[in-house]
Amino acid sequence: MGVDLGGTKMLVGVVDSEGEVRYRSLASSHGLPQQELMDLLEREVRAALEARPQAAAVGVGIPCTIDRERGVAVQAVNLDIVDLPVRDMLAERVGRPVLLDNDANVAAIGEHRFGAARGAGYVVMLTIGTGIGGGLILGGRPYRGATGAAAELGHIVVDIDGPPCQGNCPNRGCLETLASGTAIARDGREAAAAAPDSALGQALAREAEFDGALVTGAALDGDAVARDVVTAAARKLGAGLSSLANIFEPDVIVLGGGVMAAGELILGPAREELRARALAPMNETPVRAAELGADAGMIGAAVMAMTEAPPGGGES
Repeated sequence: MGVDLGGTKMLVGVVDSEGEVRYRSLASSHGLPQQELMDLLEREVRAALEARPQAAAVGVGIPCTIDRERGVAVQAVNLDIVDLPVRDMLAERVGRPVLLDNDANVAAIGEHRFGAARGAGYVVMLTIGTGIGGGLILGGRPYRGATGAAAELGHIVVDIDGPPCQGNCPNRGCLETLASGTAIARDGREAAAAAPDSALGQALAREAEFDGALVTGAALDGDAVARDVVTAAARKLGAGLSSLANIFEPDVIVLGGGVMAAGELILGPAREELRARALAPMNETPVRAAELGADAGMIGAAVMAMTEAPPGGGES
């Protein structure tokens, strides 16, 4: 079983060894405190086990730093989580071994096994939504660092004098605060105020819910103001990708998350910046859209459970 717990939703699925999703449920996690998140997690996992009792282990991806040895979600930028012992609490409640990892790490695992990075030994993945998560496959294996908190790639600094990063991040000018869906919404709102006759300006005037999806949707519909906002975010993203390419020399960079609904409006400028800024041969690194879409994290968490759960059914 795989669980992708995000800042606004929780996706739970049961996945077979061929990557086919045999059960799926989606629940809102927006604004929930720690205890209510754990209660929701337990309810959703129990429902999945009732439907698919043969599920042998549970993998959980959460958008926060992770202490893998202790099975603890240390701190999230966009969720109310601090030092939460998810692994042991959930394993005790549902009677299955539980494995815990960062949500972008498990998305990278999913894309490496079944998606856009199949067959690659070295993979950089970014998940671009409310924030920007990062995952790494190095030498064919997930790279997690000393304690499990590595690959916070959305928090590389692109502009030292940039805007304050969001949530619990103490930094400024992180890639997340320049190219995430939240950043696109912020910059789109500013652009809308300056161009009241544009589609974005009209959306602002009618007090539409102003988020990254609205801005990227207007860009896809041809609004010039919105396209400029998305292009600017994509160029900043590409600058960040050039640094990651220089550091890791990956076989492929995979981009997933909700912002990728913009498709080539994001991919095109990001690739151009990578080619212009990275050293050779890293400037030729392929940049691909994730193939598993919104299921990448859930499927990757299930793959982690398949491949890393301890024998005999004990807690991870």
